[in-house]
This record gives sequence, C-alpha cells and structure tokens, in this order.
Amino acid sequence: MAKANKTRQPAKQRTAGKRRAMDSEGGPMKAAEVMALIKEKGVQAVDVRFVDLPGLWQHFTVSAKEFSAAAFEEGLGFDGSSIRGFQEIQESDMLLMPDPETAFLDPFTTAQTLVLICNVKDPVTGEWYTRDPRRIAMKAESYLKSTGVADTAYFGPEAEFYIFDDVRFAQSYNHGYYYIDSAEGFWNSGREEKPNLGYKPRYKEGYFPVPPMDQLQDIRTEMMLTLEQVGVQVEVQHHEVGTAGQAEIDMRFDSLLKMGDNLLKYKYVIKQVARRHNKTVTFMPKPIFQDNGSGMHVHQSLWKANKNLFFERGKYADLSTTALHYIGGVLKHASALLAFCAPTTNSYRRLVPGYEAPINLIYSQRNRSAAVRIPLYSRSEKSKRVEVRFPDPAANGYLACSAMLMAGLDGIANKITPPGPLDKDLYDLSPEDLAKVAKTPGSLDEVLDALEQDHAFLLKGDVFTRDVIDVWLNYKRLKEVDAIRLRPHPWEFALYFDI
Repeated sequence: MAKANKTRQPAKQRTAGKRRAMDSEGGPMKAAEVMALIKEKGVQAVDVRFVDLPGLWQHFTVSAKEFSAAAFEEGLGFDGSSIRGFQEIQESDMLLMPDPETAFLDPFTTAQTLVLICNVKDPVTGEWYTRDPRRIAMKAESYLKSTGVADTAYFGPEAEFYIFDDVRFAQSYNHGYYYIDSAEGFWNSGREEKPNLGYKPRYKEGYFPVPPMDQLQDIRTEMMLTLEQVGVQVEVQHHEVGTAGQAEIDMRFDSLLKMGDNLLKYKYVIKQVARRHNKTVTFMPKPIFQDNGSGMHVHQSLWKANKNLFFERGKYADLSTTALHYIGGVLKHASALLAFCAPTTNSYRRLVPGYEAPINLIYSQRNRSAAVRIPLYSRSEKSKRVEVRFPDPAANGYLACSAMLMAGLDGIANKITPPGPLDKDLYDLSPEDLAKVAKTPGSLDEVLDALEQDHAFLLKGDVFTRDVIDVWLNYKRLKEVDAIRLRPHPWEFALYFDI
C-alpha cells in the first residue's frame, strides 16, 4: 500500500460532493428517483447484477422500455441452477430484487445503461436467499447493531492486481501450461522490440518508480477517475513492488455492505479500463513465480455514535481493549477465516513461510509479516484501525469482510486476548522462538478443514447459515482442491520425468 496518511473518519462527516454518483439529493435513492433518472439520462438499457457464491458479478439486461417500478417490489426472475453455489436444477427459479440505492451509469457501454445491484429472493417462500453473499453482508451489519457493541463497521480493502499484455493457458490430457507477458516485465530486458527502450522494473523493485520506468501511470489514473465516476471514492493509486505491471488503487473506507458493492465495482472498472487499452488484469494472488504476490490488506474499525472504539491513547499503538479483543478473535479464528479470505489454491503460493508473507498469527505496529498490523501513518483517533493482512483479492468481499467482523465480535464477546505484540524482525528470531509463533495453514485443503471444525462464530445471528458453510466446503473441495490434485504440475516433469 502507499505509505500515505490515510485519515479515517465516519461516513457522516463526508461532504455531499463525495456521496454516490447517482445520489442527487445527498441521500439514498428511491425507486421513483431511479425511474426519473432513467428518463432524464435517456437510459436505453437497465443492467441488473448480483454476485455468485465465489464472488463474481453476474448480470442480464432489460430494455429500459420494459423496465418498470414494479421490478423493485416484484423482482425479476432468473435461473438459479446455472449460478455457481446456488440452486439445484429442480429448484432453479429465483428472483432478483434491485436495490435502488446502488444505481449508477455504466461508463463502458455503447448504449446508455443504468446498473442496479440486486439481492436474491426465493419466489416460493418469499424469503431472502441464504446463499446470496450480499444478503450475508446485510445480516452481518444487522447482527453488529444487535450486539450493542457498535453501530458501524468500516472496511478499507487494498486490492492489488497485475496488468498484463498477453495471457495464454491451457490444460488437456496431454499438456498443461500457462504463459504471461508484459512490456514492463524484466524478463523482456533483452527482447528485440525495435527499439527496446530498457525501462523495465527490476524484480521486486516496482514500488514507486516514476515514468518512464512506470509505464502504466496513465492507465491507473484512468482507472481511478472512472472509479470516481461510478461513485467509488479513491485515495491513491501507484505501481506496486512486482515487475510486469503490479498495481494498487486504494478505495476510501466504507461500511461493510457498501464496501462489498464497491469492491465489485472496483474489479469491473479496472478490468474494463485495461481492456480499453488492449491489456488484461488478474486478481490472482500469485501469478508470477519468484515475484510479489497480490494481497488485499483489509483495514477495519468499529464505531459507535461517531466514536472510534479502537482508539485509546497511551496503550500499545493507542489500541483500546475492544480493539485487542477484536484482534484476538480474528487471530483465534484465522485458519477458518482463510477459507473465505484466501479462498483459492493459488492463495497459498503467496502465503509461504520465509518470504515476508503475513503468515504469523500475531499483531504488530510495524512488522509486515504479522497477520494483523496497526498502521502508524497517523496517530489520530479517527485514523485508528487494524489491518488484517492475510486476505487476497480472490476473495468474495461480502463474505470475507462479514467473516472477519464475526470473528472480531466473537473476540470482543469472549474477551479473547491475542498473542503478541511482536515488533522484532521475525526472521532474526532463533529457531526456538520462531517455533513458538503460530502460523497460517499452508493449503486451501487445510483451511477448509479448519472452517469445517470452527464455524459456530459465523452462525450467530443467522449471518452465515449451515447450508452456506456446507455448499462452500463442497464447492471448494470438488471444483478446486480435487481439480488441482488430479492434474500433473508442469514442474513435476522437471523433477521426476527421468526417475
């Protein structure tokens, strides 16, 4: 992340000019206002979007001539059996319920298109769908308020990504490979480019070089400005450590549900701007061997009556007892949380011991290999927050943030004191002392086992339900863990072909 002074303040203190792009009155939009906006802006198409269980936006588009205010009350039907993690074929009919507060104009479509983010309902029972990730985030916010601990949880994810020029991959019975390329990649320092101008960030030296070494400044700025156009407030953009176009654009913090929405807007905008420039973006945690992976450090804090509950002057890093117990809950349940926060097999190519990865289950105000860090860019009450460093951008933001909130609240309820703090360089510790520091599990398989054993804290308030846990475990094991196990790895040929 950029080492900037990221002052945090409650959303209520923002100016009207920083509110949502479609919020003309400075408050949440109503259905009638959306219909008026469609007419005012000459909207030709209404795109309704929802998220599948793994975390990708899905959509279909309705002609503006056919879209009516009734859709907000009656919903729009779709086939849930074709969506990952949703329904079986015999119970496929589902309803999308557009949320008028989410309306924004799509900056990428040829025809004027209005986007509405939706929640999902069961048309038979009329109940909200338990496996709708957005609904889970809404329930997490309601549960927080019901505890009386706080009225708002703020989240600020820093999702890193790579911008590539060429990506090819294939897997069949007799071959398996991937190939990526970037004009910035240091591996191309000797390539004939007619001419090769030589400005290519050296491995692990991509952090903050100015152009011409940084060749993607204008693209990232376009991404930043487009995000602002769709109502996502951005604090900073910069080149990240990795060669070959690793980047980070930091969104301003927001409440859990809004940040879940914003993270999907973030991925959509960044991929679409890259495509405009004939480039492609990946949020894979570890796409390049021997260079930095892409993380998603998540800043978070609890507030009540406009007061930051994580701040107490004079204690370690000015952290309150509430903040310490929140950290304690996150660290206690970290192995289970990883099933949602680092949810792919590729995630564990990043979370590897010995490479400054945030795998150590301690907290620290300086140590970046700690699972939880306390940023010290600003010592003010408004900016005090904890930074959970093990998530990555492959996560479904609604699920990951909801799960971390539930773990933190469990820590507060049970007054869990975390191990630490530890501000020493962990790699200078003796083997005996280092062995005492708990570590994150090393594979998706292990964290799924941990979630299976440790998920009672997620079920409180009916936030996560047992069917969500079961479907997540089954989907991840069958579609990802087993799928990788069944296929030979290319490097295994180098290791074993001649045995």
